[in-house]
Amino acid sequence: MRDALWKLSASAQARAVRTGSVSTAELVDSHLERIAEVNPHVNAVTQLMADAAREAAARTDRGRAAGEELGPLAGVPFTVKETTAVKGVATTLGTPRFRDLVAAEDAPPVARLRAAGAIPIGHSNMPTLVLAGMHTRSELFGDTANPWDRDRTPGGTSGGDGAAVATGMVPLGLGNDSGGSVRIPAQFCGVTALKPSTGRFPADHRVLGADDPGPATQMLVTDGPLARHVGDLRLAYETLAGTDPRDPRALPVPLHGPPVAGPVKVAVVTDPGGHGVHPSVRASVESAAAALEDAGYDVREVADVPRLDEALETYGRMVVTEFAPNWPVVRGLLGEGGDRYIEAAMERTPPVSADAFMTLMGTWLNIRRSWAMFLDAYPLVLGPVFTEPPVEPGLESRDRAGRERVASAMRLCTVTSFVGVPAVAVPTGLADGLPCGVQIIGRAFREDLCLDAAQAVEDRLGTLTPVEPRTEGRAAG
Repeated sequence: MRDALWKLSASAQARAVRTGSVSTAELVDSHLERIAEVNPHVNAVTQLMADAAREAAARTDRGRAAGEELGPLAGVPFTVKETTAVKGVATTLGTPRFRDLVAAEDAPPVARLRAAGAIPIGHSNMPTLVLAGMHTRSELFGDTANPWDRDRTPGGTSGGDGAAVATGMVPLGLGNDSGGSVRIPAQFCGVTALKPSTGRFPADHRVLGADDPGPATQMLVTDGPLARHVGDLRLAYETLAGTDPRDPRALPVPLHGPPVAGPVKVAVVTDPGGHGVHPSVRASVESAAAALEDAGYDVREVADVPRLDEALETYGRMVVTEFAPNWPVVRGLLGEGGDRYIEAAMERTPPVSADAFMTLMGTWLNIRRSWAMFLDAYPLVLGPVFTEPPVEPGLESRDRAGRERVASAMRLCTVTSFVGVPAVAVPTGLADGLPCGVQIIGRAFREDLCLDAAQAVEDRLGTLTPVEPRTEGRAAG
C-alpha cells in the first residue's frame, strides 16, 4: 500500500494515519514524490511547501504516538489557490508585483483544514489576479496544462487545483468560485468540486490592507474544495462550514437539513437559456439523469431555470460597475495581454450610474426570490457545468467571439453563483478521450442534498482519476 498512498482517497489516507497503518511522514513524502514526477508536465503546483509539510507531518506522528485524537483529515495533503493566504508563504495572485506578499496568518478555510489535521503542501496556479481569463495562465508562473490533453485548458480560475487533484499530487484542493471557478476545472480535469452557498464557509478575500471589496464581490466569491471522490468533498464540506469572527457573512447553519418528503424532485435543464449545448454535454446530462432515476429520484425535464438571461446581464453590469474605478491600476498588474478578457467585458457591458446600480441591487434580490421559489418546487437541478467539452487555452481572451462563446458556455455556473445557491460538479465519463461532467444545484444551504445526489451519480458512473498526464496533445482522430 505504501507505494500507492497518493492514489488513496482523502478519507482513506486520514484513516490510515489515524490507525497508524502508515505514518504521516510516509503519506506526505508519497505526495511530494508524485509532485516531483508529474508537476513538470502540468505546472499546477506553484510554490511547494515541502519543509513545512514535513514538519507538520512529524508533529502529527508525534501526536498519534502520544495518544492524541487526530482530526478527520489527519495527515491529508492539500493545495491552496494562489488567492488564499497560507501563513509564512507569499500570496502572489500570480503576479510578480505580489511575489513578496507573505501572509501573516492562514485564511479561514486554510485554518479550518489545518485544524482538522490536513497539511498544506503547495500553492496552486491560477489566471493572473483571477482576471486574465478562464484559462489557468499567470504572469508569474506560466500555463497549467490539462492532464488529459495539453491542447485543452484545465479550466479556471482554480485550474491549478483541478490539475493537481486529477493527477494525484493531492487528494484535495482549495479553490474559489464566483461563476464556475471550481466547477469548470472539475469538469475539464475529471474530478468533483463543491461551490457552497453564499455564507456557508468563512473566508477573507482582502488582498492588500484592511479594505474589503464591494457588495457584488463580497457576495459572489465563495471558497470551495475539489477532490477525486464525492465522499472527500463531503468531508471537506463538514470541515469548512461554520462561523469565524474574521468573516461576519458566515452563518451557523446546520450541515444537514430536514428530510425532503417523498422522492426528491430533480429538474433537468440540458440547455440553459436555449443557447445551444454540445452533444457530448447533452449526453452527460442524460447519463446523470438516468443514474439519479435509478437511485430513486423523481427526475423531470423542465423548460428552463428562472430568468437566466436577465440574471447574466445583471451580474455583468454589477461586476463591471463595481470593478471599473480600480481598472486603471489593476490593468498594469496583468502583464502583456492579460487585460484582454476584462477589457472585452467592459466594452460589452459598460459601467452604470450609482442610481442604476441601486436598481440592479433590487433586481438581484428579485432574481434570487424567483430561484428560491423554483427550488421550493424542485429541491435539485441537474444541468451542464460548461456546455462544451474542454476548449483550447486562452479562447476567452483571443477576441470578442471567443469571449462570448466561453461566457455562454459557463452560463449556468454564472447564474448559480449570482443567486448564491450550492452546486456540486461530478464526472460522468469520457467523450473522445476528454472528461465529461454535470453539476447538481440545490436550495440554499442544502449542500447535503447536492452531495447525496452527486454520490448517487458517482456510485453508478464511477470516477476518472487519478490520471497520468499527457506530455503532448492527443493524436488526431
